[in-house]
Amino acid sequence: MPTRQNQRVPAPALLLDSASLYYRSYFALPESMTAPDGFPHNAVRGFFTTLQRLVARTGADRVAACWDMNWRPAWRVELVPSYKTHRVADTDDESEVEPDTLGPQIGAIAALLDALGIARPGHRDFEADDVIATLASRVPGPVVVVSGDRDLVQVIDDARQVSLLYTAAGGMDAWPLLDAAAATTKFGVPPDRYADFAVLRGDPSDGLPGVPGIGAKTAASLIDAFGDLDGILAACAEPIKPLTPRLVGLLQDHAEAIRAAAPVVRLARDLPVPDNILLPSTPRDPSTLAALQQEWGVAKFAVLPR
Repeated sequence: MPTRQNQRVPAPALLLDSASLYYRSYFALPESMTAPDGFPHNAVRGFFTTLQRLVARTGADRVAACWDMNWRPAWRVELVPSYKTHRVADTDDESEVEPDTLGPQIGAIAALLDALGIARPGHRDFEADDVIATLASRVPGPVVVVSGDRDLVQVIDDARQVSLLYTAAGGMDAWPLLDAAAATTKFGVPPDRYADFAVLRGDPSDGLPGVPGIGAKTAASLIDAFGDLDGILAACAEPIKPLTPRLVGLLQDHAEAIRAAAPVVRLARDLPVPDNILLPSTPRDPSTLAALQQEWGVAKFAVLPR
């Protein structure tokens, strides 16, 4: 019979916030890194180098490079018109602002992932964060979500062994692996209350206005006292500490906006996306892979992790 000491620890699944990683690579590495034709390949090289290191660090046997098929869903904009407005290009199709040398690299990363056979799930009406939240609630644990997006704090779940490798600052060796306790210490609220916290505090990076006059400490104290947004708004009828007349006025004046923003911040967990994310042992399309590796000068980097 196997003992506790020699039982094999299950390998984790890696759920990558792909945009977070390729943007990080693009801005962290110099454009002097180029493909044979002289075009920068810093984002491509950085993305796949990071993927290699992540698999080596975690021992993952499942990987999903979750993809933004719709980075600004219309239904979220309808609820919060300012949602990601500052990221919109001045064009008729409201495409996302991105550097001229990044767009082609994003396409190359997608094509290389597909040729390798690494899962790249997305959904036309939702963001990559929603795809990550869906997979995190569905695939067997342990699960490591990789992102610098604070919204993904809400998927941390100790019971399901879902943690967040938080890439917001520093090099990979400094990225903390957050469980519920670490996330609560860092952000002031437990992961299952993070979405309500973000609604109150707001998030300029996503164009979420929050409630004017309510910052992170006040939002955390309200959630600690009353549990969630419904509890906070209900408490305004017969306020007790930490509610003050000023806070009651702010919350009541912005109650409609609070209720509209709540579903925008909360991530979907029931999308119809495939969950077959096993890391393949051989490339899906070797000839296409070889051509792309040569074109982009990444034969040493864009390979299946081991």
